Amino acid sequence: MNTPQLSQMVAGFHNEAFGSQAVFRAALDALSHPGRPCNLPLDTALPAQGHGAAAALLLGLLDADTTLWLSSALVHSDAAAWLRFHTGCQLTRDVAQAQFLWVAHGDSMPALQDLRMGTDTCPDQAATCVIEVQDLQADASGWLLQGPGIALTRQLKVTGLPSDFEQQWADNHSKFPRGVDLFLATAKQVAGLPRSTQILSTREP
Repeated sequence: MNTPQLSQMVAGFHNEAFGSQAVFRAALDALSHPGRPCNLPLDTALPAQGHGAAAALLLGLLDADTTLWLSSALVHSDAAAWLRFHTGCQLTRDVAQAQFLWVAHGDSMPALQDLRMGTDTCPDQAATCVIEVQDLQADASGWLLQGPGIALTRQLKVTGLPSDFEQQWADNHSKFPRGVDLFLATAKQVAGLPRSTQILSTREP
């Protein structure tokens, strides 16, 4: 990274310890209550590229021992340099090697089946994918979700995913305890979608 790039780099968390802890707690809460949109703490300067919630989430989850894959709009952006600088994460162009993936809104999403799935004995080695979406709403016209962390069912409407996402997710869910975990992110909110969650139906007209 050259001197001009460093001079233009925006800061990370205003308080690194408190900021990363707040994001980590929010991430755990999102995965513990699948499909429930929640506000993500944004106590950080943010890069120009990418949704703020996605950037802050990864800032809190990545470290020097993690590998990150970025979609086309992000890979050469200030967001890539920002995460590298503040977390020390290693960038990879091989989706099968990435522990974390960040897909910008409007970019093609890699097929879930091509990502790290973990194993039956080490399911924690699976990838976590952060996907930017246009909107998240607790709306009866969207998905009906069921699984651990959901009392009976939960409703979630997501705008901005590829048309074959539900089939990809059904295949991913069928591999449990292996499988990818997802965070869906807007500018300020995230919703967790762990591999244990099932999409029962879509109620769109």
